[in-house]
Amino acid sequence: MTSTIRNFSIIAHIDHGKSTLADRLLEITGTLQKFQMKEQVLDDMDLERERGITIKSHPIRLLYHFHGKQYILNLIDTPGHVDFSYEVSRSLAACEGALLLVDASQGIEAQTVSNTFLALENELEIIPVINKIDLPGAQIESAKEQIMDLIGCGEEDIILTSAKTGRGVDTLLEAIIRRIPPPAVRDDAPVRGLIFDSVFDSYRGAIPYVRIMEGTIRPGEKLRSFATRNEYEITEVGHFHLKRVKAGVLRSGDVGYIVAQIKNIQDLRVGDTVTTVEHAAAKPLPGYREMKSMVFSGLYPVQNDDFEELRQSLEKLQLNDASLHFEPESSDALGFGFRCGFLGMLHLEIVQERLDREFGQEIISTVPNVEYHAYLRNGEMVKVDTPEKMPEAGDIERIEEPYVKAEILTPPDFIGGLMKLTQDKRAIYKNTHYLDMNKVQLFYEIPLSEIVFDFYDKLKTVSRGYASFDYEYLGYRPADLVKLDILVNGEPVDALSLITHREDAPYQGRELVVKLRSLIPRHQFEVPVQAAVGSRILARENVKALRKNVTAKCYGGDISRKRKLLERQKEGKKRMKQVGAVQIPQEAFYAVLQIDKKY
Repeated sequence: MTSTIRNFSIIAHIDHGKSTLADRLLEITGTLQKFQMKEQVLDDMDLERERGITIKSHPIRLLYHFHGKQYILNLIDTPGHVDFSYEVSRSLAACEGALLLVDASQGIEAQTVSNTFLALENELEIIPVINKIDLPGAQIESAKEQIMDLIGCGEEDIILTSAKTGRGVDTLLEAIIRRIPPPAVRDDAPVRGLIFDSVFDSYRGAIPYVRIMEGTIRPGEKLRSFATRNEYEITEVGHFHLKRVKAGVLRSGDVGYIVAQIKNIQDLRVGDTVTTVEHAAAKPLPGYREMKSMVFSGLYPVQNDDFEELRQSLEKLQLNDASLHFEPESSDALGFGFRCGFLGMLHLEIVQERLDREFGQEIISTVPNVEYHAYLRNGEMVKVDTPEKMPEAGDIERIEEPYVKAEILTPPDFIGGLMKLTQDKRAIYKNTHYLDMNKVQLFYEIPLSEIVFDFYDKLKTVSRGYASFDYEYLGYRPADLVKLDILVNGEPVDALSLITHREDAPYQGRELVVKLRSLIPRHQFEVPVQAAVGSRILARENVKALRKNVTAKCYGGDISRKRKLLERQKEGKKRMKQVGAVQIPQEAFYAVLQIDKKY
């Protein structure tokens, strides 16, 4: 039976036609009829369709008749962004082969390279595919050279397709059957299944999507997770057609789902191994690691009364997104909200967008931060994911920040501009590699804090949209970092604080106080806005006082009358300054997000 099964994935950069190719495979295999087709069938969310990226992976089972046999093709779709690289690696671990999809007009991009290496690590059979060959700007020969340089294949191994028109897709299906090996049959072995994704169903609870590596799983048995050691009774197993279809058994080599009345999606961890109590395995499959939040940001409701609604909205989002973490926090300036952990900036954007669209939540987000490690003089280590948690400067022995290994692919014309950009971001240059005359790889080691916010936008600006970028986590390294406080009327505003490199603090502080001066409304008294590191003031601007002309009623007379009125006004302003509260508008909190590092 397993000799007719092929488990494969499609790896590609954003917008290289992965979802369109999946549509053609569904159509040609007869999984969907022509009248049922719509663009990007596997992309459910409006967000996925608008942005042209896959956020949530969708497996599907295709049936294809070839040379008198019916083959089962399990397409395990993968998310399409660097933030989700761990999920991509687990989806690839559930396959025996992968289609390496390259846009004929764009050539190989950074993410294509990193996902190809993930596929090679998992020892997958790679079928190189050049897509969009029907475009007027297609550079097929150049794309062929880049692919051959990347994976060392022959020109005859590369398949040319147009996912939009369906050209070459029949040849591709034949290559999947001939070149991707069938899964190994190990039905009698102890049960081991890899969780590569999970969803939450309101009626059935959390449902793991699994690839059965060894053994068989049937309803009535007890499911056990290696990561949590929890046990659940299995009520249903099945396969993926466009919807979940019930089956009697899942055998080794199969891709399917398990319903076991699991109440909490947090109990299902991507990359974890499941087994059964009846045929328990001794050890899990390799490669599992806990998903770690890389970027942290505070989310606060615009109206404080909406705090409970925001909590409920985040809880509902978390049901289908186990990588989202949040905990309550409070801010003097913004009131009650949540400190949230995200996989990266795209993940943060998606969560914010979904909170707005699906739950109608109006929110303010604080400056995205990464997690720093502050080592104190007493030997203790403090994790700092928000500026408020930064210990006093005198107590700190050293601070470490996370670094990533970054790879930029660009045409040679933009190397100078990109090197200047990376230099400004404290990057350490490692290497340059020419893929061909029109494509260069630049390798750097960069602090994660420098790329989480606006690096990608600036990269696209400098390269006129041609450069692509990918990164992988390296580890923590010592850095000279300080907490930059913003004082409004002598009081620090916690939501405006940020952690930055000591050399950049004067530039950032100066720019921030200048922006805030124009955003904070004028009061009856003068409001000083200061940037400070510890007790040292780096920059100051004043928001001028609104001045009432108290001498307007004096027509002539002795100057002492006017002086007395002005003195009384001065006393009133002094008293008001001591007790008056400065109103900080919402735009002021966005100002922190718009500052550049240097002039």
